[in-house]
Amino acid sequence: MTPIYLPQSVGPLAQALTPRQIVAELDKYVIGQHNAKRAVAIALRNRMRRQKLAPELAEEIAPKNILMIGPTGVGKTEIARRLARLAQSPFIKVEASKFTEVGYVGRDVESMVRDLVELAVDMVRGERMTEVRIKAEQHAEERLLDLMLPPTRSVGFEEDQGAGREQAHETREKLRAQLHDGKLDQRFVEIDVREKSFPSFEIIAGSSVEEVDINIKDMLPGLFQGRTRRRRVPIPEALEYLLEEEQQKLIDMESVSRTAVERVEQAGIIFIDEIDKIAGREGGQGPDVSREGVQRDILPIVEGTTVNTKYGMVTTDHILFIAAGAFHVSKPSDLIPELQGRFPIRVELNALGRDEFVRILTEPKSALVKQYMALLETEGVDIRFTTDAIDRIADFATLVNDRTENIGARRLHTVMEKLLDEISFEAPDLPEKSITIDAAYVERMLADIVKNEDLSRYIL
Repeated sequence: MTPIYLPQSVGPLAQALTPRQIVAELDKYVIGQHNAKRAVAIALRNRMRRQKLAPELAEEIAPKNILMIGPTGVGKTEIARRLARLAQSPFIKVEASKFTEVGYVGRDVESMVRDLVELAVDMVRGERMTEVRIKAEQHAEERLLDLMLPPTRSVGFEEDQGAGREQAHETREKLRAQLHDGKLDQRFVEIDVREKSFPSFEIIAGSSVEEVDINIKDMLPGLFQGRTRRRRVPIPEALEYLLEEEQQKLIDMESVSRTAVERVEQAGIIFIDEIDKIAGREGGQGPDVSREGVQRDILPIVEGTTVNTKYGMVTTDHILFIAAGAFHVSKPSDLIPELQGRFPIRVELNALGRDEFVRILTEPKSALVKQYMALLETEGVDIRFTTDAIDRIADFATLVNDRTENIGARRLHTVMEKLLDEISFEAPDLPEKSITIDAAYVERMLADIVKNEDLSRYIL
């Protein structure tokens, strides 16, 4: 079977990972939620499998979109974000409640695809800039030396011309050595800096900002280049500016745009949060009418349509959509049937309890405890958390979640901030730079607030 050519829709690391290994990678950052991790791991692996199919069959295979159902703060967004990073895919998170029907205040639904393309362009441009950096550094260095050295004067005799060239070359090499050693960092040089200016226009009623942007740039291509201004800047700053200019010259932006559009079409991931907020029951009045309108606007994007962007037409047929919602008031069946059918994989995420909080505080690569230890270490303060202290933090977070609103693992952030408030404020002036946080310290800082239910509602 002839494999289909697709533009690197899955990163090299993700291509080598099995679904089991993808779940293991996600386990490093997100605690629990095994079913959700399995679902996204299969979706990512299926992208790699699709690359190996014949073109006519691959075109027919659409990604199986995922609907995550679970309370806030249990890891829905984090799973999708980590998956995109693992796959090196363009990823964007949008909130369904931000979109409204045309005529109401809100954003156009197609803007999610345009924003995704912008992100992909930045991603590809960054990759290309890294590729050409060495060559651009050489060019920038030569330009800087040209600015620092006066032009050689032409003299009458051939021998004198040769001697002058030799002397100029020696001077140039001496300056180059001084530049590499950092001896010229305090010197200044004059360069032409391009000003970034954007003229103001009145937007015509009935036109989208995107369309106006495309039309103006097509009609007046030279208007947005900006004027140059001569500035006297330190040599390191001048070198950085010249490097950026040289990188831009070496990059073919048409190729970048083409690659970015292909990457979005074949590997893009759009995470639609709060989809339950636009799920209205049938027969409802008032805002429910608008909610159903938003669903009908989102539907063609998820089904597969063509969106006009400044980088060209983008088809959404093979973009993976991951939707999420708590569904406290509504339920997935309250979505319009057509939209329900476009999210065939449903996974329920479990609420987090005390045991999960203990693991969240200590196990992940970027665990909360590790974050605070690293932050305070920058002030020279060495803090240590005992096991019983972490247990008490988890107890208090669970208790506040039970008594007030359950916001999942986000409660740990509020509890930790209150716990370390005193140390964080006093850190630069503390005489004792080694501190151990034990259960007694946690009790002293948090017990009174947690016991007072009214106070904990406001503070924790």
